Amino acid sequence: MLECRGLSKTYGAKKALKDLNLNLETGKIYGLLGENGSGKTTWMKMVAGLIKPTQGEIHYMGRPLGYKDKEEIAYMATEPFFYDWMKAADVGRYYQDFFGDFDMDRYRELLGKMGLEESMKAREMSSGMHAKLKIAATLARKAKLCLLDEPLNGIDYKAREEVVSIIVEEADEKNTFVISTHLLEEIESFVDVAVFVKNGELIRTADLEKERIMNGRSVRDIYMEIM
Repeated sequence: MLECRGLSKTYGAKKALKDLNLNLETGKIYGLLGENGSGKTTWMKMVAGLIKPTQGEIHYMGRPLGYKDKEEIAYMATEPFFYDWMKAADVGRYYQDFFGDFDMDRYRELLGKMGLEESMKAREMSSGMHAKLKIAATLARKAKLCLLDEPLNGIDYKAREEVVSIIVEEADEKNTFVISTHLLEEIESFVDVAVFVKNGELIRTADLEKERIMNGRSVRDIYMEIM
C-alpha cells in the first residue's frame, strides 16, 4: 500500500528523519513506537502530505504520493484542532465541508458509541472527551490509510478502552492503521506490526504475534532492548 524510500527530513542542522525505508501492507494495524522527538510525527505529516521530505520518495498504491491521495489518507494530529465555539455537531459539519468521504451518519454513530452528544461544546469537554471527538471525526472518513498520532495520550483508562475498541472495530482487510503511542501495554493486544524509530532512524519492525509465539517477547521487551 505505502512505500517509503530513503526518506529524510532536515530542519536547519537537525535531522528529523534519516534515510527511512518502510513498507506498509493493506489490512494491518501498525504501532509506530519511539521516544518523543524520534521522528514519528514528522513521518506521519509527510505521508499525510502536510510537509515535504528533504530527500527520498513516498509511493502510495504503486505510484508517487500525490495531492489527490489525500482523499484516501486520514491524519489525526496530537494538537487540538477545534475552535472553542464549536459543538460536536459543528465539528461534523466542518469535516463534511473539507472531506468528500466524510460520513455524517457514521460520525453520529461513533459519537453515540463514545458517550458524546452533538450538543456538547468543545470548550467544556475534558481531555478524554476531546480525544474521543477527534477519533470520531477522523474515523467517520472512509479512508484507506488512517494515521493516528498519540490517540491514547492524556486520557483515562476507560476512555482508552473505548478508543481502542472503536479502532479495532473499524480496522479490516481493506484499510491500514498506523498508531503512534508510548503506551505499550495498551497496543499489545491489537497491533499487528511494531515499527521502532529512534533519533529519526528506523531501527526495526516486528511482527508481534510471531515474537510472542516464537520468542516469548512482548512489545515492551523489544522496546526496552532497542531504546
